[in-house]
Amino acid sequence: TGEKQRNFLDLLYGAKSWGRRRAVIAKLEITAQGRNPRFIVTNLNGDAQELYDGVYCARGEMENRIKEQQLGMFADRTSAHHWWTNQFRLLLSSLAYVLMESIRRLALYDTELARAQVGTLRLKLFKVGAVVLRNTRRIRFLLSSAFPYQQLFYIVAKRLVPG
Repeated sequence: TGEKQRNFLDLLYGAKSWGRRRAVIAKLEITAQGRNPRFIVTNLNGDAQELYDGVYCARGEMENRIKEQQLGMFADRTSAHHWWTNQFRLLLSSLAYVLMESIRRLALYDTELARAQVGTLRLKLFKVGAVVLRNTRRIRFLLSSAFPYQQLFYIVAKRLVPG
């Protein structure tokens, strides 16, 4: 048909090295790029498609978020000699990731960076050269007129600090 086709099967399978047969969910998919089968060994009961889409894909998405924190917020930098130092680094990284997720949810909706990874957000919104002027009544950021995301930066700031 030229359209994506998906089907799910429950089956029992036993490899020669296994002591018993186990439940397997098979996702059979054909897309424009070709065949894309997936097999998951599970001990969960339920509808095969619901388990695949609701449990296993959700778990994969969670693992993507963990990887995003490790790579984008440097949560994997635990090279200090002392345990507490590494724990504190991980805590700061976790807090920074939660802050980035909040900015994405509260200020980046309906923008080109609404689904951007935290590394991209850091690069395009925070790693910006600016002059900071401070007096008793206000703080001003003077961004370069050549900054390509100046308008987006203004929208984000406006959404985070209304008024």
